[in-house]
Amino acid sequence: MKKKLLIFMFVPLLVGTAVSCKKKGCTDELATNYNEKAKKDDGTCLYTPVISIIGAADTTISVASTYTDPGATAANFDGALVGVQSSSNVNTNLVGVYEVTYTASNNNGISTAKRIVRVVVNQESYLGPWTTTGDCDGQAGMALNNDPTIAAGGTPDEILITDFFNGLTSTYGTAICYLNGDDITVPQAQDAAPGGLGDIIYSGFGTMNEDGQTFTITFTYQNTTPITGNSGTCTATFTK
Repeated sequence: MKKKLLIFMFVPLLVGTAVSCKKKGCTDELATNYNEKAKKDDGTCLYTPVISIIGAADTTISVASTYTDPGATAANFDGALVGVQSSSNVNTNLVGVYEVTYTASNNNGISTAKRIVRVVVNQESYLGPWTTTGDCDGQAGMALNNDPTIAAGGTPDEILITDFFNGLTSTYGTAICYLNGDDITVPQAQDAAPGGLGDIIYSGFGTMNEDGQTFTITFTYQNTTPITGNSGTCTATFTK
């Protein structure tokens, strides 16, 4: 009887010892002093600042536009604000993918966060007045206006080259173009020259330069002007 009593008294003692021997420490993997061997959190976790990016962390802008970074904020675990430093390699003059890096620190270490800035050719890249050069200048072929204006079309992938052709006495016509990244396509279209001087049937394709300041289109055309009209290809370079 005494032996059984001793056994029952010993079992609770072992259980209590096992519980009290659980290793204590920081059990939060996000903490700088995380202890993978700890089984019980003892409230000693230490944290670097948490950085919050203002606005989208992945943003897209038009080449040759102006980029103003919205910045970021940072706070300690207790909510106290921390200063944020930033560095950037964004170059709005060239198509590419760039980064803005934010850094904040406290006594527990340094935190970083990044914003991706994509500089692309899009509809906005084309808008405004341009000058035209090239060999599309024959009146019997496809004479282009030297000073066209480009306006936005009805969709983000559409632009309109207004005052497209150079007539004998005035400019006329609007070319509808479609964008796909750096590429530009002019579907087949037809414009009637003023004064009943025939029609010009044309189509084209080209590419915008990575700086957004120049694009070149190669046109295929047919001029139906009686006697003097002809057909062929020509190339026009548009420059801002």
